[in-house]
Amino acid sequence: VQLQASGGGLVQAGGSLKLSCAASGITFSGNAIGWYRQAPGKQRDLVALITSGSTINYADSVKGRFTISRDDAKNTLYLQMNSLKPEDTALYYCKIRTSTGYIYWGQGTQVTVSS
Repeated sequence: VQLQASGGGLVQAGGSLKLSCAASGITFSGNAIGWYRQAPGKQRDLVALITSGSTINYADSVKGRFTISRDDAKNTLYLQMNSLKPEDTALYYCKIRTSTGYIYWGQGTQVTVSS
């Protein structure tokens, strides 16, 4: 199983980025998939999640600004990030948790928002 995250970069506050996470060796169906982020010196936190039942959850700090989506045909997870703030600066990871409890992480993609 491999998760390849991409799409990070440097953007000014108020700008947008779209992250992608391409999965191989596993399908999204029946699994929980999501985005997490980790800023320097801080713990890794949930950003957005699609549960195995397709319920979508967002961290309060990104509600109304970020949108998680998936394309099952492409086996790719997305995170559209709008109205970015400096506090969104972090390494962003995608994650799959299978119905049997296995967890797989992508390698992370850096998002830096300048003020």
